[in-house]
Amino acid sequence: MPRRSYDQYCAIARALDTVGDRWTLLIVRELLAGPRRYTDLHADLPGVSTDVLASRLRDMERDGLTTRRRLPPPATAVVYELTPHGRDLLPVLVALAGWGSPALSERRATDAMRAHWFAIPLMSRLKHLAFQAGTIEIQLEEGVFHLRFDDGELTYGDGPAQLADARLILGTETCVAIADDSLSLEAGLKQGRIQLRGEGPLASALRQT
Repeated sequence: MPRRSYDQYCAIARALDTVGDRWTLLIVRELLAGPRRYTDLHADLPGVSTDVLASRLRDMERDGLTTRRRLPPPATAVVYELTPHGRDLLPVLVALAGWGSPALSERRATDAMRAHWFAIPLMSRLKHLAFQAGTIEIQLEEGVFHLRFDDGELTYGDGPAQLADARLILGTETCVAIADDSLSLEAGLKQGRIQLRGEGPLASALRQT
């Protein structure tokens, strides 16, 4: 199928030619957490049909955003992962999360939720810790994810960390408040809305935030 285009000589239009289709940026959101199987992607993208997901993944591979590879034995699964070009979309999603966070003030009855969907908004609020080294595990009622700090680079992953240097335990409403910048981490800790566990430099830096 030929690529659809706005046919405009504009950087924004060119970008939207590649990532402007429905679901594409949300697939990028999922793959920023690491390689995922098709079934994992489908499970964490509630509302997408199998046909649309397969089509978007083909388009993203064609456009150099993703690649496929088969896991080595004994695993037999095929996983999708972002190319460096695809990972370069992280700042775009950080900006979108900052712009969209105020809209989370009310959770609709039809809204699905996954804990790791808060990873990108929280990365933005913790970017001042980027030059620390280590991993923060975030525990919400709905699940767990983790943020990795490594010499100025922040990444995230779904699920518990293999080795966490610090753990933040908080409710979803508190997480939303931090994401939309109506609550600072310092205030959340002082008010007891956030529990911080761990020792070492990264945990100390969080306590001094």
